[in-house]
Parts: sequence; C-alpha cells; structure tokens
Amino acid sequence: MTDRITKLRGFLATNPSDAFLQHALALEWIKAGDEPQARAVFEKLLGETPGYVGSYYHLAKLLERQGETEGAINWYQQGMEAAQKAGDQHAYSELRSALEELQF
Repeated sequence: MTDRITKLRGFLATNPSDAFLQHALALEWIKAGDEPQARAVFEKLLGETPGYVGSYYHLAKLLERQGETEGAINWYQQGMEAAQKAGDQHAYSELRSALEELQF
C-alpha cells in the first residue's frame, strides 16, 4: 500500500463522508493497480454522494477497462444526469463524449 493511500485512509478515518478524500483514495487505488478496491470506493462514494460528478467518469472508465461495457454505459448515463442537475456542462460534455465513443 502506498504512503498516499495510508494518509488518505487516515484522513477518512476522522472524516469518512468526505467525498473529495474518497475520490482521491479511489484514484490512488487505480494508480496502485487495485481496480477492485477503487471500484468499491467509487461505488460507495456515488451511493452516498450522487452529486459528486467527477467520480462517474473514472468509475465508468474503470469498468470499460474491465470489459464491463453495460456497467460503464450505465455509469456514464447516471453521470450525465448528475451533471445536468448540477449545471456542470463541461462534465456533461465529457461524459457524453466518452459514452458516444464507447457505443460507436
């Protein structure tokens, strides 16, 4: 386990609902090569904080890498809905572009 993962887990121990820390931890798990752990963190984060728009893209890309196309499509679509609700046109466009690239 990397030092950054250890630090992030420590911060989350005192503030377990911090979406930024959860997102950062999931990205560190990806860097460390542990995609199942990253997936679990992203899914927990989005289950608790569905408005954390940036995590949808990363989770969907992770599922794409694992060959789970339907799951990736589902997360891209959920992310697009969350981005629209948040008024985040940039995130919406990125998610839509990634979805279109996957589907066509």
